[in-house]
Amino acid sequence: MLNRIPTNAIPWIVLAASVATLSAAYFFQYALGYAPCHLCLQERIPYIFAIGAALIAGILSREANLGVAPVVFIGLCALAFAAGAGLSAFHAGVEYKWWPGPSSCTGGGLVSSSLDDLQSELQTGMRVPQCDSAAFTLFGISLAGFNMLISLALFALSSLPLVRFFREAHGETL
Repeated sequence: MLNRIPTNAIPWIVLAASVATLSAAYFFQYALGYAPCHLCLQERIPYIFAIGAALIAGILSREANLGVAPVVFIGLCALAFAAGAGLSAFHAGVEYKWWPGPSSCTGGGLVSSSLDDLQSELQTGMRVPQCDSAAFTLFGISLAGFNMLISLALFALSSLPLVRFFREAHGETL
């Protein structure tokens, strides 16, 4: 199936999927009231980066003679999604108590972890979410787990033009 996706369409698919994923995160935050923790906010960064890189790759891939430039930008998307998958896997492991998370956003949740958090909680009346407790799960998978799966899928899709480029450079066809 991946064989049938035109290379010049991949940046636009990556762009659309990144926008959709970020939109879903903002929907969960603002419409459903699930406040993101520190790691959740960091997991959004690869998508923000990929939106810009995929847009540039998509624009550059419209011209026939630009050579390697679109491949470089879509390759940057692949790197961003690899980092995003790693961060999401780490976050999911923290939520499932497989390993400890950052001390700044984990703990028992009874006392604020910093003076700034306590001041924010007193002013807004809202608790700062902890990284080690999943705010939402579906079929036992947390949002961090779903984010890891999405990041892995987008990594695979973003890697496809790289694989095709290197195979064509060596005279093979994909």
